[in-house]
Amino acid sequence: MPPELVSLWRESIDTFGTADDGRLFFNERGGVVGSSAYDRAWHEARELALSPDLVRSLLAGRPYDLRHSALSTWLNAGVDPTEVAERAGNSVEVLMTSYAKCLYGRQTIANQRIDRLLCEYE
Repeated sequence: MPPELVSLWRESIDTFGTADDGRLFFNERGGVVGSSAYDRAWHEARELALSPDLVRSLLAGRPYDLRHSALSTWLNAGVDPTEVAERAGNSVEVLMTSYAKCLYGRQTIANQRIDRLLCEYE
């Protein structure tokens, strides 16, 4: 985990504490944050973080979009699908069913990797 993120989380815990069960995010009574509150906070944060043009775009329109982007990026970076699935808390089957399409256009890289491996046997 990036040190900057760890620092932010520690600061948040020092300031706000955690819920009784250890969750970082909780409502005023210590319970689970409702989806409507989460949605409002997400859209407010988007408006603060993004330029007006990007706010009008689909970029990070939903929190799940960030997860999708991360998993797609990891797969396109060549991270083993088993590792990506484990980090995501999915099976490889679920991962590849949902994310295999993000590998479009990677044939050239795949061919280069296969060629390098085959050259090792010459």
